[in-house]
Amino acid sequence: MQIFKKLHHFSQGWTGTIIIVLLVIFFFVQGFVIPSGSMKNTLLVGDFLFVKKFSYGIPTPHIPWIEMPVLPDFDEDGHLIKGQGPQRGDIVVFRNPLNPSIHFVKRCVAKAGDEVIVINKNLFVRMAEGDEYMKEHFKEKLVYIDNEIYVKEPFEQKGIHFDERVDTEQTYLHYLQIGQFAMQPRYIEGLGGLSASGGNAYYYKVPEDEYFMMGDNRDHSNDSRFWGSVPYKLIVGSPWFVYFSWDENQNIRWERIGRLVNTLQNDENYIHHIESDIEALE
Repeated sequence: MQIFKKLHHFSQGWTGTIIIVLLVIFFFVQGFVIPSGSMKNTLLVGDFLFVKKFSYGIPTPHIPWIEMPVLPDFDEDGHLIKGQGPQRGDIVVFRNPLNPSIHFVKRCVAKAGDEVIVINKNLFVRMAEGDEYMKEHFKEKLVYIDNEIYVKEPFEQKGIHFDERVDTEQTYLHYLQIGQFAMQPRYIEGLGGLSASGGNAYYYKVPEDEYFMMGDNRDHSNDSRFWGSVPYKLIVGSPWFVYFSWDENQNIRWERIGRLVNTLQNDENYIHHIESDIEALE
C-alpha cells in the first residue's frame, strides 16, 4: 500500500504528471489529426483520433513534435517490442517512407509476398497464402489474370471509392514520367491496347516485411502506388476512436465524437459521401 501512496503523491505534482503523460504517449496512445482527404469518406479532415501504438508491437518512442527518438532502435526494426504486422484491410498510421518525420494514415491492402495489380480504377491482389486460401475466403471475387488467380477489390468498407471525374490512367502516366510511380507497367493479354506507359496495367510485388498502403479516396491519395510499400519499422499503430471532429468551417461534427474507427468505416450512417474538390494528390 505504501508504494501506491507514493505513486499517487508523485502523480499529483507537475513532474509526475508530465512523466506519466510522456510514458502514455511514448508507449500506448497518441493523438493524431487527419490532415488531408486521402481517407475520405471513412476518415475526414478535422477528425482528431487516438492511435493505439501497441497494435503492431511497441514502436521505438519519439519525442512528439520534434520526432526525436528517445531510445536506440536496438533491432533496427523501429520497435522496442516486435509484434504481428498489419493485416489486409487494417487502417494503419505509419511514418512516410520519403520523410519519416511525417505520419500518414492509409489502409493496408497487401502485405509481404502479395502481388498487386491496378487496372485504371480497379485493384487486384494475388495473396501470398496461395490459390486455395483465396478460393476459400474470396470465392465471389476471383478473377484470372495471365492464368493466375487474383482477388478483385478484396475490401468492402463503404468509404472506399474513386472519383469519376479523374482520369486515373493519366494520373499514373504523369507520375510515371516524372519518376514518382513505384508500380511497373505490365501488358495483360486480352485486356485491351497499350497505353503510353508500354502496358495496360501496373504491377507491384510487396517485399518481405513490408505493406502496400492505399487511401480510401483512391483518386486523391498519395500512397504506395507512388512511393512503394511501407517497411514494418515505420509502422506506428492503428487509429482507435475519434475524440473530437470539426469541418473546414469549424462546425463540430458531434455525431463522430466518441465513435470507434471500426464503426466509422463499417456503419453506413457515418460514411460521408463527399465529392472531393482537391485536384492534387494528398
